[in-house]
Amino acid sequence: MSGITRRQAVKAAAGAATGVTLVCAATSWAAGAVTKNDGEAAAPGGSGDPTSFDEVFQGRRIQGQPVGGAGAHSAGHGSHSAYRVLVDGRELHVMHHEKSGWSSAINHYERFRTPLDAARTAVVSLKGASVVPFDPTV
Repeated sequence: MSGITRRQAVKAAAGAATGVTLVCAATSWAAGAVTKNDGEAAAPGGSGDPTSFDEVFQGRRIQGQPVGGAGAHSAGHGSHSAYRVLVDGRELHVMHHEKSGWSSAINHYERFRTPLDAARTAVVSLKGASVVPFDPTV
């Protein structure tokens, strides 16, 4: 029998998970996940209202704009805010989760203040790979 109790193992695992979460949050912020289009720093916890953007980030062109029209967002994924993001001309599926922010198909379990933040973090996560089409019906 080992010298560690189940309670100690659970506490160690919880501590490790917290550390990983903090490192991921710091990395996202340091990678420019909380900035405005003009490069000026945005205050965390701001409105996060999506606006159009078109920029080159880490050598990749990212573009985004709100999409109008009813039914533009699939049911069951937060609010009905629709937004289209392209990475090098290929669509990156993004979703708005009412109170918790935005996520992408690449970073589905992370939440970001704006679609631009989600797109930048997806570019970092892709590490040069191309975005593959997302089909929610599969």
